[in-house]
This record gives sequence, C-alpha cells and structure tokens, in this order.
Amino acid sequence: MSYNVPSVDQSDRRVPINLRQSGPTPVEMLIDTRVRKSPYWALSMDHGCWRASIYNRMYHPRGYVPREEGGMTVEYQSLVNDVTLWNVAVERQIQVKGPDAEAFVNYVITRDATKIPVMRARYVILCNEDGGILNDPVLLRVAEDEFWFSLSDTDLMLWLQGVNVGRRFDVGIAEIDVAPVQIQGPKSVDLLEDLIGPVARDIPSYGLHAAQIGGRDVIISQTGFTGEKGYEVYLYDATRYAEDLWKVIVAAGERHNLRVVAPAHHRRIAAGILSWGQDMDFETLPFQVNLGYQVPRKKEADYIGKARLDEVRARLEAGEVPYSTQLVGLALGGKPIDDYAPDFWLISAEAGSEAVGYVTSPWFSPELETNIALAHVPLPMSELGTEMWVHLPDQYAETPGEPVCATVVEVPFRPSVNPNQRELLKTRGLDAAV
Repeated sequence: MSYNVPSVDQSDRRVPINLRQSGPTPVEMLIDTRVRKSPYWALSMDHGCWRASIYNRMYHPRGYVPREEGGMTVEYQSLVNDVTLWNVAVERQIQVKGPDAEAFVNYVITRDATKIPVMRARYVILCNEDGGILNDPVLLRVAEDEFWFSLSDTDLMLWLQGVNVGRRFDVGIAEIDVAPVQIQGPKSVDLLEDLIGPVARDIPSYGLHAAQIGGRDVIISQTGFTGEKGYEVYLYDATRYAEDLWKVIVAAGERHNLRVVAPAHHRRIAAGILSWGQDMDFETLPFQVNLGYQVPRKKEADYIGKARLDEVRARLEAGEVPYSTQLVGLALGGKPIDDYAPDFWLISAEAGSEAVGYVTSPWFSPELETNIALAHVPLPMSELGTEMWVHLPDQYAETPGEPVCATVVEVPFRPSVNPNQRELLKTRGLDAAV
C-alpha cells in the first residue's frame, strides 16, 4: 500500500490534515485507567456495546448492534422511527460560575452572551485570536451567574482557565460531576412526558427545565446531535447516580420501543450538523464551514478572535477569500456507505486528475437513497451543481479502483424536525445570530 502524501493544497494551514489513505487498521483498543470511563460505561456494556472511540479523554461507545445484524443501519431506524438512548457523558460539562460569569463567557464566545436568558441554551463557537474554531459546544445558562459549556472534543477547560489567568474575571472555572444522556427520536417527547409529566411538551427548542428523574436531579434541554426531535438529560452527581437515571429511562422506554444506540452520525450529516475534529478544527475559520452566522454583526463587546473575524468578513465582502477550501455537501455514487470512514477520502476535479479536496463525513441516506457527505473542496468547486470525483475504498466503489461521481448540493440534505440556528436564520434572510 502506498502512503504518499496527496498533493491537496493546504497552504493556508500550519499543520495539514493527514490525507494518507491507510484504511481500516486491525488493532484492538486498549482499555486502561489512563483514559476515563464515564459513569454510564458499564451500562453501555450491558446493552451490547462492542466498540468505542476516545472523546474528551473518555471512552465513547460507538456501536451496539453487531455488523452481522445490521449495525448502524438498524440503530438509525430506531432513531428515525421510535426513540433512542445515547451515552454521551463524553460531553464534559465545564462550569463557569461567579459574579463575572456573563462577562467572561461573553469574552470567549463569538455570540452575545448577554442575550441568553436564564434557563436557555445556545449553540456557540469559541475561537482563538486567528479566528480558528476551538470548540462548538452547547452553552447552558442555568443561573444568572452560572453557565455550563457542554463540550465537543477538545480540552476547552484548560483554555478557559488559561484565558482567566491573564484576565482575572471573578469566576470559578471547573469540570463538574454532571453527565448527559441523549433521548432522540420522534417518540422522545412521549418518553419524556412519562418521565416528568406534561411539562415535557412545553420545553422549547434550546430551552432548559429542572426536574427529577428516578428521584435524581437533572437539567433537561431540547437539544441533540440530530435533526430529529430530541432532548439531553444532564444528571447531577452522575458518578453516584448514573444507574438510577439510566434504568428508569430504559424501563419507561420499553413501551416506546426504545433502543440504546451510538451517536447517529448518519443523521447529523443529513442535518448539516458539524463534528469538531472531522469537519473543522483549530485552523478552520467559521466562514469556511458555514458557521459565518456565528459571527455577529452587532456585538459591540470585544471577544477573542473578533478582530480577525471582522477582518475576514470584510475581505469576503470585498471579494477576497483568505482560505483555500470550503465545506460543501455532496451527493455521491457508490455502494451504500454504512459505517465510519477511517480516512479523509480524496476528491479530484476529474476522474483521472490529482486530488484537490477531501471528504470529512460520509454516510448513506436511506431517505434520499444515495450516499451523502460533507467535504472540503477548492473554492471554485463549491458552487451548487458542481461535479467532481470521489475516490472511495473498494468496498464502496462502484468499480474497484475507480472514483465515483459527486455533485455539490444544499445543506442540510433534508429538512430537520428541529431546525438548527443556521436553518432558521436562512428562512428569515439573515446571516448572523446575536
């Protein structure tokens, strides 16, 4: 096998994305104490979890139904038809609490924290001084002086604490013993009503609600890593009470055909929801990955990255693009992609030409009856309708060794039951959130 580095232009990056095509590697994950097990880890094993990855220095269950029994395709059907339970304790909760909590949060996120009411959540991004995306958490405001960052996959707590070493806001910044699970799918509201009563139906999108489940204190948000109806349940003192919450949810879910599954990347791709580390990273500008709406036009307060992001927006509006690739949606041929891609698969402008881009997140969409993907491509190839060629591994190629045709399409790939902020702004003709 050749491991030559493809010649994709990544001249705007300090550390290029590793585009070597090494394929699946026959290694076994080592389970030891250097990486944390979440409070729900043993419970996931009880439900048949057979593989995992590492996320936020914690083992993350990523498959329950065996491949020979349908694998992720079966898990997907439960998500879109019934209700599913996910172990997402890897979304570590970083608490910012104190008199200056709002001012501190407003300084580290691009959106305006002063506009977030108590008991509401927002999808936000944090950037470095170069405008690169450090993290894209859900931010929960649980009190006037208390916020929780529900993290995607980076050590953001260290960044937040480091920022405050120099700034000296009057806040405490620490991880807390709160671990979420997700309840996702069309029957999620019915299950939640069984757990907390009719108030479940009144929780708005990105709304928060304090309750008890199984006698244990929780915060519930109407959020999730899909475009389906869904909720996240944040359990206080999770190290002590994980079993209490989990078993009550599973028991109540039996009448709704609940299945414990892994995070549904096939559904989040269809919804255009990004995955940090796959679709973006520290060197990615928000405008590159359709997150320009996260850079507000009217926020007067300073925040980390503001000067750079304002400069980039001005250059874009002047017709000068300061980056080489744009994230797009692709509909592509090939056999159904039914599992996680082990590599960033390469893209060429012509079937026989050199690679110029790469796929970040591919999967098969049962509803659209085609493979779909998010991908970074050169700017001239980012227009809707542009055709290109994707080099799939032989197991998914129509003809082994030959690329398949792909076309740039709209993102999200299909309407969401719970539209995200970008979708909502687009329907109102806006390009920036407060």
